[in-house]
Amino acid sequence: MLKIGPYQFNSRLLLGTGKYPNFDIQKEAVEVSETEILTFAVRRMNIFEASQPNFLEKLDLQKYTLLPNTAGAKTAEEAVRIAKLAKASGLCDMIKVEVIGCQKTLLPDPVETLKASEELVKEGFIVLPYTSDDVLLAKRLEELGCHAIMPGASPIGSGQGIINPLNIRFIIEQSNVPVIVDAGIGSPSDAAIAMELGADAVLLNTAVSGAKDPVKMAKAMKLAIEAGRFGYEAGRIPKKEYATASSPLEGMSIG
Repeated sequence: MLKIGPYQFNSRLLLGTGKYPNFDIQKEAVEVSETEILTFAVRRMNIFEASQPNFLEKLDLQKYTLLPNTAGAKTAEEAVRIAKLAKASGLCDMIKVEVIGCQKTLLPDPVETLKASEELVKEGFIVLPYTSDDVLLAKRLEELGCHAIMPGASPIGSGQGIINPLNIRFIIEQSNVPVIVDAGIGSPSDAAIAMELGADAVLLNTAVSGAKDPVKMAKAMKLAIEAGRFGYEAGRIPKKEYATASSPLEGMSIG
């Protein structure tokens, strides 16, 4: 069971909703993924304009918890303003804090992320900050009262997978709140590795929406995350330098 603040979820897949070929494919991908949390950029939604197309209209919102994000914010002040806009619209009291500091790499600004997260925690939001794989920054965010930590596996939309598994593992080991690997996942194997490291969940978007068959990829990601979690809980065998016979040698007849 995934627990974020006061919420509980069966699925450990958080799914983004951007860049799908069309609303129908998006809807089908969301359904087969069996996700319970959908994230989207508030700035890209016409949440106060009823006449504009809105993917939320295609979904049974009783099935999902919405996780608005502050994508597009470059400062803490902008992020806080976007979060308050989302809350005022009645979407949810959870917010993914995203403050980008570099437009080339799309890496998060650590200082502004800390400032925004601190303010939003004080305002009573359920705060999930998107951050780099900086171990100390992750700890500071938890100490501020954030309800989950979301380190990137690699740059947003890059599909490079987990480029620094050691730091991700350090973040997981030190954290007392859920760690959700976010950004850079490209394939089901990437998602499975994140879960095998001990992550509580994975958030992804482009790996599904940009796939040749988004619906099939959504199903693949669901299964990979489930398999990775089971593998982590089961406990893998240690790696050894030399072979070890899989069958016992005792009691074997000779000749």
